[in-house]
Amino acid sequence: MPPTAGDERIEAWIRQAVAILIRGGVVAFPTDTVYGLGADIFNVAAVERVFHAKRRQADRPLPVLLADQSDVDLVAREFHDDAARLAERFWPGPLTLVLPRRSEVPDIVTGGTDSVGVRVPAHEVPRLLVDALRRPVTGTSANSSGHPPHLDPEWVERDLGDRVDLVIPGSCGLDRKPSTVVDCTGQVPVVIRTGALSIEQLQSVVPDAIEATNQDYAAGSSDRLTESRKRQD
Repeated sequence: MPPTAGDERIEAWIRQAVAILIRGGVVAFPTDTVYGLGADIFNVAAVERVFHAKRRQADRPLPVLLADQSDVDLVAREFHDDAARLAERFWPGPLTLVLPRRSEVPDIVTGGTDSVGVRVPAHEVPRLLVDALRRPVTGTSANSSGHPPHLDPEWVERDLGDRVDLVIPGSCGLDRKPSTVVDCTGQVPVVIRTGALSIEQLQSVVPDAIEATNQDYAAGSSDRLTESRKRQD
């Protein structure tokens, strides 16, 4: 089900943010982890502004935020049973699934790889934003490259300044750990970053899930592992 708003002030901020995103702008917003930096993923010029705002080279994949699980089809060409089970159990929440991307997703979003990392955050602001825009947004942290991520909107403004068009005020979630990232592009799910969710929690849903440190995986899928490690920054 789509997210719901319970505060007129939030709705006003969402309307303002959507208008900016439609024009190709960049918006910072609270999430369940840290402040995120969002742009319409299908607007290449807007995504380029995200890299400019972070002062980061545009050679690494950006996480993509969705409003709910039904949005997966907008960006992924496959969503097999293991990935679906993980999403049903842990979304909304701190789980990023790496899936085979649709051709419509720009290379700048995926870092030139054939996959895309997607998440449904457990925070109403980004979910309302995506739902109102009717398009996924980037979900990278709202901070300059090399700086720690921010939890306070004032620190986002101090760090990014006029490189961001709007900072939505609000509180981030209580979970300070990053999302756990699971590569679901192969025959078995591979945990490439352990964060808020442990390997044991994932295996309780998908027993075949393995960690990227597994020697068989690393030896047999070096290209896939190299692409996946890019997502950890």
